[in-house]
Amino acid sequence: MGAGHDHGHSHSHTHAPTTGTAAAAYKGRLRIALTITLSVMVLEIIGGVVTGSLALVADAAHMATDGVGLAMALLAIHFANRPPSQTRTFGLARAEILAALANCLLLLGVGGFVLFEAIERFITPAETQGGLTIVFALVGMVANMISLSLLMRGQKESLNVRGAYLEVLADTLGSLAVLISATIIITTGWMAADPIASLVIALMIVPRTIKLLRETLNVLLESAPKDVDMADVRAHMEALPGVEDVHDLHAWTITSGMPVLSAHVVVSQDALVADGHEKILHDLQECLGDHFDVEHCTFQLEPVGHAEHEAKVCH
Repeated sequence: MGAGHDHGHSHSHTHAPTTGTAAAAYKGRLRIALTITLSVMVLEIIGGVVTGSLALVADAAHMATDGVGLAMALLAIHFANRPPSQTRTFGLARAEILAALANCLLLLGVGGFVLFEAIERFITPAETQGGLTIVFALVGMVANMISLSLLMRGQKESLNVRGAYLEVLADTLGSLAVLISATIIITTGWMAADPIASLVIALMIVPRTIKLLRETLNVLLESAPKDVDMADVRAHMEALPGVEDVHDLHAWTITSGMPVLSAHVVVSQDALVADGHEKILHDLQECLGDHFDVEHCTFQLEPVGHAEHEAKVCH
C-alpha cells in the first residue's frame, strides 16, 4: 500500500481467500451425495411402478431434482473457483448463488407437482402394495441419511451446499412419510394414507425452500451480510484514533463466505501527519477482520472537509 494522492485518498484491499469459495471444500462430499441420490432415485422409480405407490414416485421425483440440484451445485463450484479476469473482477463466485436460486425454483416446482398428483389420487384412488413400499422407502431413508451426514457441516458455511442439504433433508423426511403411510396401509388397508403422505412431502418442501430463497435473494440484492450489524461496524470504525467520520459505508456478499465492505473514512490532519496512512489502514483492517470477520475491505482515507468536495463533483 502506497501513500495517498495529494487530496488525501488512500485505498486498501484485503483479498478474499485464495482457497476458493466456502462450498469448494465440500466438492468431494457433494459428488458422493450425487451418486447416492441418483442410485436411490432409480430404485424408487422402479419401486413406485412395482408397488403403485404415489408417495414413492413423489419421493423419486424429488430425488431427481436433488440430483439436478447437486449437479448444479458442483458445476457452480467449478465456475465459482475460476480465477478473476479483467471483465469479471470477482471471477464467477456468484455462480454458487445462482445455483442456489435454481434449486429453489426446482424445489417449488416439485412441491407443486406432488400436490397436484396427490389431489388426483384422492379423486381416483389406486391400490398400493404396502410391504414392498416399506422396503424401497427404507433403502431411500438410509441412503439419504448418509448424504445428510456428508453435507451437515458444509450447509452451515455455504448457501450452495445448504440448498443441496435441504433437498436431501426433505427427501429423508419424505422417505419417513412413505414408511408411515405404507405401515398404515398394511395394518388398516386405508389407501388414502399414500396420497396424504405425498401431501406431507410437498408441504415439507415449501417452507425450507422459501427460507433459502429469501437468503439467496438477499445476496443477489446485495443486502448487508446477516451477521454484520452496520451500525456496530460504523461505531467501531469511528472509535479508532484519528477517525472523524465514516460515510459511503457499504457491505454485501459476493457468495457464501465472501463478505465485502467499502467505506470512505474521514481522518484528522493531525492523525495523518502523526501516524501516516499505513498505520490508519492497518488499524481499520484489523478492526474489521477481528470484530466482524470481513476480510475483503476497501477504504478511502480522506482529510476533513473532503466530503463536501465530493458532493460538488457528483453534482
